[in-house]
Amino acid sequence: MRVTASANCAIKKALLGQGEVWFPFPCREGDYVRLDTPARNRYIWVMNEKVQAGKPLTTQPSLSLAELKRLYSDEDSCKALLRDMRWPDGVRCPRCNHALGDRVYNLSRKFHWVCKNIECGGRNGYRFSVITKTVFENTNYPLSTWFEVIYLMTQSRKGISALQIHRQIKSGDYRTAWYMVMRVRAAMKDPELKKLLGDVIEVDEMYHGGKAENMHRSKRRRLALVGAKGKVAVIGAIARKGNVVCRMVENTDTPVLDSFVRRVVDKDKVELVATDEHSGYRLLKYGYPHEVVKHSAGEYVRGIVHTNTIEGFWSLFKRGVMGSFHHVSKAYLPLYLAEFQFRYNNRKDPDIFYKVLAGC
Repeated sequence: MRVTASANCAIKKALLGQGEVWFPFPCREGDYVRLDTPARNRYIWVMNEKVQAGKPLTTQPSLSLAELKRLYSDEDSCKALLRDMRWPDGVRCPRCNHALGDRVYNLSRKFHWVCKNIECGGRNGYRFSVITKTVFENTNYPLSTWFEVIYLMTQSRKGISALQIHRQIKSGDYRTAWYMVMRVRAAMKDPELKKLLGDVIEVDEMYHGGKAENMHRSKRRRLALVGAKGKVAVIGAIARKGNVVCRMVENTDTPVLDSFVRRVVDKDKVELVATDEHSGYRLLKYGYPHEVVKHSAGEYVRGIVHTNTIEGFWSLFKRGVMGSFHHVSKAYLPLYLAEFQFRYNNRKDPDIFYKVLAGC
C-alpha cells in the first residue's frame, strides 16, 4: 500500500512512540512503510529471527500439484498408476480373485479384462476394468480431475469445500463436485478400528452444532436449545504424538463412553488415560490407569494429565467446519470425521495422496 509523505511520517512517529527502533530517514512521497526505508534491513533481520524461531514443522508432500498435473495429465497414465497400485503382482478379477491367465483375458480395449471362470459366469464371462469396484466407477469425469480433487483434499489442513472444488475444476454442476468429494471421503474411512497405544491416551467428547444465540429466533424457540441439547455428540481418543480415533455417538452416557474407550485403547500398552470429569468415564479406573483433570474447578493441566491434544484436534475440526464447510448435517458427519481423522493420522506421511488412492 502506497502512502503519502504526511501519512508516512505520522505512522513513523506512532511507531517511535511505541518504542520501536527506527533509523532516521526522510519522508518521501510513495514510501512503503517498513519496506523501502533505511530501516528495512534491520526490520527484515528481526523478522527473519522471529520467523525462524516460530517456523512450523511441516511435512512436504512427495508430489507437488504441478508435478501431479504433469505426470497424470491423461487417462492412460492415471489408469496405469491405479492398475499398478491395485494389482502390484498382476491383474486379478475383483469378483473371484483369479489372476490374469487363469481364465482371465485381456480385451482389445485398454485396461479392460474379462473373467470366464465358473464363479464369474463361465463362458459369458465377467467384464471389468481398472476402476471397477472403486470410487471412480461409472464416473464421466477424467481421472486426472479426480486426482487433482484428491490432492487438494489431502493438502488442505482444514478441508476444502465442494463449492471451492466446483470453482477450481469448473464442474458443470455443484452436485458433481459434491459427489466427488463425498466419494473421496468414503475412501478415507478406515474400516478397521485399530487400538491406540502409547504413554498417554487422551479421551474427550465434543458436541457438533451451532450455538443457540446464533440461530434465528423461530428455530431457537422450536428446538429449545440449551447447552448440548439439539447437538450431535462425538467421542474421540488420541495418543500424544500419535493417532486419533473419533466416532459419532447418539449420547454420552456411561455405557457408550466406557465401551468406546475399551474398544479403541489397548489397556496393556498404555501408561495413562486422561479425561475430564465427565461421569461417563468413572468406570475406566477398573482396567486402566485413569486420571481426571477438573475443568469445572479451573484445572486444565496437572503434570502430564490434560486433554489439550484431543481438544486441539476438536479445534481443528471446528475451524474446518466454520471456515470451509459452514454447515455439516448429522447424516454426513461420519464422513467428515473420517476425512479429518485420516488427514491427522497421516500428517507426517509425504505420500498421503497415494495412500488415499490405495483406499479408493
